[in-house]
Amino acid sequence: MSEEVKPDSVLLCSVNTAAVPRHELLCIFGTGDLGRSLGQRLLQCGYKVVYGSRRPGSCGPLPPGTQALNHEAAAQHAHLIFICVQREHYDFMEPLAPQLKGKVLVDVSNNLKKNMYTDSNAEYLQRLIPGAHVVKAFNTLSAWALQNGPADANRQVYLCGSNAEAKQVVAEIATKMGFSVLDRGSLSAARELEDFPLQLFPGWRLPIRLTIGLTASFFFYLLLRDVMYSYIVQQKDMSFRIMVSLANKVFPIVSLILLSLCYLPGIIAAFLQLYRGTKYKRFPDWLDRWMLCRKQLGLLALAFASLHVLYTLIISFRYYVRYRLAAHTISQIRENKTSPFDTTMAWRTDTYYSMGIIGFGFYLLLGISSLPSVSNALSWREFSFIQSKLGYITLFFCTFHTYLYGWDRFLYPSTYKWFTPPGYMLSLVVPTVVLLLKLLLLLPCVDRSLTRIRQGWERTDPEEESMKSLLR
Repeated sequence: MSEEVKPDSVLLCSVNTAAVPRHELLCIFGTGDLGRSLGQRLLQCGYKVVYGSRRPGSCGPLPPGTQALNHEAAAQHAHLIFICVQREHYDFMEPLAPQLKGKVLVDVSNNLKKNMYTDSNAEYLQRLIPGAHVVKAFNTLSAWALQNGPADANRQVYLCGSNAEAKQVVAEIATKMGFSVLDRGSLSAARELEDFPLQLFPGWRLPIRLTIGLTASFFFYLLLRDVMYSYIVQQKDMSFRIMVSLANKVFPIVSLILLSLCYLPGIIAAFLQLYRGTKYKRFPDWLDRWMLCRKQLGLLALAFASLHVLYTLIISFRYYVRYRLAAHTISQIRENKTSPFDTTMAWRTDTYYSMGIIGFGFYLLLGISSLPSVSNALSWREFSFIQSKLGYITLFFCTFHTYLYGWDRFLYPSTYKWFTPPGYMLSLVVPTVVLLLKLLLLLPCVDRSLTRIRQGWERTDPEEESMKSLLR
């Protein structure tokens, strides 16, 4: 053992300290990626670290300033041990039960899939070492997150355990590492914590399904109008437009609808509060789920808007566009005529492009402000202003951009192929409704009532008031 590790300078078998000493020795069982990253982070926070390994002499590179011992020797001089091994290898700790008695065991393991075992890994470890204080923690963080710290990764550490003092010790270590701690209760909550890393984008499922549904619906709708109609009625093969022209119609349509769906649940919630006259009644479950996925909807809307911008930039390079321009120029030369300059059309196209550019600029600002590193630096008022007021301004510019795109096309019968409206008309329904309802909420009389309700005022029910008077 290194001379730096002195038995009389470390705390043995005690968990009732109010605070963890700054240079206390901590032990890590396991020298894999997670164990090495955890040890490196602990060293940066001022702790001394020793590793317990089944092969101390050949366990691979370890962080400078640490050493590897066998499990029994490593556990002897540390009061807190991180268990960074898989559940199937826990058996080696059973003979160490006397040495581990009274110590804090931090289980950071996860399973490959849900319901692999009848109980959680932490509960199994507690049964295996009944004299130890098992705490489930750090299992929701990756090796990358531990190595780079909370500035570039998740800031939250979930923990649970049946011993309050042991949890306090682990919480203080996590806090000194720069993480925020969320106590989930007793050790019976360990299964829930172990299931967290196994969830595949749980908050993104509804937004992704909605996005896929909207994309597929509008793609086949526009395929029917723009390609099938030309082939059947006009005897023209326009299938080459599927890759760029059709996609560049679908992307802005889906983006505009998703953006409006970010703000529609807030408007529905406002009208519910006005109708009920109170803010203390729960919203319906479907509205709660909808409001919780607004950030994901907004990011998906930004992604589709970005695709629309990229596809628009390549329009001038397309063979079909260059061919049409050349054919039109040659036709005018042969007929010896020049098209007159249309000032109205110039104003319309310039305004159309300007609204699109401004709207996309606000789009980017909304997306940047939703990043944790940016939102954490904003006050609540600043974040609310950007995500709410600036969000409605973004929706207005993008909707106006789409109206300018359509202009007066709705007046011409040729626009309605097979008596169906064009895709851009359908995309305007939801954002137009959202903007009109928002204008209604901004009316002074409505806004005043809504503000009072959100400040705690409640409308009194006449029947309830009469019952109270009778009881008096």
